Amino acid sequence: MREIDVSIITENIKKLCINANCILNKDVYNAIEEAEKKETSPIGRNILSQLKENADLAREKCKPICQDTGMAVIFMEIGQEVHFTGGSLTDAINEGVRQGYTAGYLRKSVVSDPLIRVNTKDNTPAIIHYDIVEGDRVHIEVAPKGFGSENMSRIYMLKPSDGIEGVKASILDCIEKAGPNPCPPMIIGVGIGGNFELCAKLAKKALLRPVGSHSDKEHIREMEEELLEKANRLGIGPQGLGGNTTVLGLNIETYATHIAGLPLAVNVSCHVTRHGECTI
Repeated sequence: MREIDVSIITENIKKLCINANCILNKDVYNAIEEAEKKETSPIGRNILSQLKENADLAREKCKPICQDTGMAVIFMEIGQEVHFTGGSLTDAINEGVRQGYTAGYLRKSVVSDPLIRVNTKDNTPAIIHYDIVEGDRVHIEVAPKGFGSENMSRIYMLKPSDGIEGVKASILDCIEKAGPNPCPPMIIGVGIGGNFELCAKLAKKALLRPVGSHSDKEHIREMEEELLEKANRLGIGPQGLGGNTTVLGLNIETYATHIAGLPLAVNVSCHVTRHGECTI
C-alpha cells in the first residue's frame, strides 16, 4: 500500500488549473496552425492567425487564453493500492482549484446554487470524476470548461432503430445549430452507449484525447473521419464568419448499452479546449 498525503494532490491541482488556462495544448495549437494553411477564406485565415497569436501571448505572459476560465472538471484515476492521508481527498481537490484560481488571477465563474446564483468567489466546487484502477499511481486530468461552448452541447436518447445514420445526423445537427456560439473552430467530444449519464461522461472524456487521434475501432474511426469532413463543409468557419475550418477534431468514445437504447451525447468545445495532466 502506497500512502500519498492529500496536500500533494492540492499542489498539483493548483498548478494544473493555472497551466491549463494559460498554455494551449500543443495538439490544439498545431491543429490551428495546420488549419490556417488549408483555410480558403481570407477572413478565416486571419482569425486563425490571431488565435495563434493570442495563445502565444498567453503562454509567454502566463495570462488566461480566454476570459472564461471555465468550471474546473477533474478526472481522477486512483490506483487501488493507494491510501490517502492528511484529510479528505475531495476537500484537497477543491482546495487546489481554489488556490489555482486565486493565485492565477483566473475568473471565478461558479455559483453555489443554480437558481439563487450567488458566486462562490473561488471557482469551487469542482466537478470531480473518480475511477479506481490497478496499481499505486494517481493520474490527474484537469479540464476547465467554459460555458459558451458547454451550453451548445446535447444529449440524445435515440432508439436502436435510428442506427448509425441517426447518430451521424444528430451529431451534425448539434454542430450546425451551435453555429458561431461556441467560438469555432470547435473540438467535438462524442459519447455513444452506456446510459443517460455515462454517455455524457464519455463525451467529456473524448475531448481530452489529442486532436488528430482516432479510435482503435475501425467503424468508429471511419465515423470520426466522415463527420469531421462533413462538419467542415457546413461553412460555419472560424468564429462563425465562414470558411472550411469549423471543427478541428472530432473524437468518439463508446460503451456497452441496453438492448432498448442508443444514448448519444455531444460535448461541444471551443478552439481553447484546455486540459492538463500529471501522474503521481
